[in-house]
Amino acid sequence: MLDKIAMALQKGLPFCTYRKPHDTIVTGVFQQDKMLVLADDFTGSGFVFAPFNKTSDAILIRPDEFLSVDVTPEITIENKPIEVSEEGKQNHLKLVEKGIAEIKKGNLNKVVLSRKIEVETTKTPIALFQNMLTQYPTAFCYLFHHPKVGIWCGATPETLMAIDHGKLRTMSLAATIPVVGNSDPQWGAKEREEQQMVSDYIESNLLPLTESLQISQAKSVKAGSLWHLRSDVAGKMAEGITLSNVLHALHPTPAVCGIPTAPAKEFILNNEGYDRSFYTGFLGELNLKTQGEATFFVNLRCMELIGNKAHIFVGGGITEASDPESEWTETQNKSRTMLNIL
Repeated sequence: MLDKIAMALQKGLPFCTYRKPHDTIVTGVFQQDKMLVLADDFTGSGFVFAPFNKTSDAILIRPDEFLSVDVTPEITIENKPIEVSEEGKQNHLKLVEKGIAEIKKGNLNKVVLSRKIEVETTKTPIALFQNMLTQYPTAFCYLFHHPKVGIWCGATPETLMAIDHGKLRTMSLAATIPVVGNSDPQWGAKEREEQQMVSDYIESNLLPLTESLQISQAKSVKAGSLWHLRSDVAGKMAEGITLSNVLHALHPTPAVCGIPTAPAKEFILNNEGYDRSFYTGFLGELNLKTQGEATFFVNLRCMELIGNKAHIFVGGGITEASDPESEWTETQNKSRTMLNIL
């Protein structure tokens, strides 16, 4: 597998290698030419890599060659202290303040605001991918390359959706606080409100597309050195509803965009000051082993590799109860997931 990855990088051929959460199987999907293939209506087969802004621009890596290997790395979860730069703090505080002002005007209920951090690295993409496999056993870990797109890697804790012959699974994931020793997380009203907003949004958008829908109570889940609140969602797609219909109803979720979605997205595009590209997009298998099966993850805790630079993306959900300093601290905590890999 490592040889195939190295050869694909050397020849500039598209591929994605990945491991699902709580699994030991590392899968590689390799395309044998440099063509840029789009997923279009999501009826094809392969690995999908989609941006934040437009579902129509989702890239499909054709499974010209498909490889799976059982890898049981020695898990070395490290919570060592990492120095995080304060660069960009004032800009982010101003952005959060602007978001809160927009919410207070009544134009938004929530908006997710992010920033980009640039760090030098001497590690190869393969070494970074191997680090992720050992550091984050409960995350979806991946290494993606396309000569017309670039190199991305990440360890995301969030499922966008999984479909298996009409049965639908997704999750409502929001709120973030750091893990402190062995103590249980203490959630405030702001975090619980933020998570409930996401659950309510998913319910309202999926109800018209499903015959049945169940949403569980929120529970605390650990992702690396962070706690989140998560509700599990399960349902059965209504007759005539397609995967594309469900994707358009879910992406981008309030966990990465905001509520209401359209004005929140417009605010992000007009105010963040950089192009998110594939950060907060989604990625995963499409009809890879069986027609009618798809599993997509939200592209969080990720970075883009350009030369000897790693571009790390971090953000957080802003509500009327948000405190700009606390939101800055949350992004600092989230940045440690990828900084730990570097």
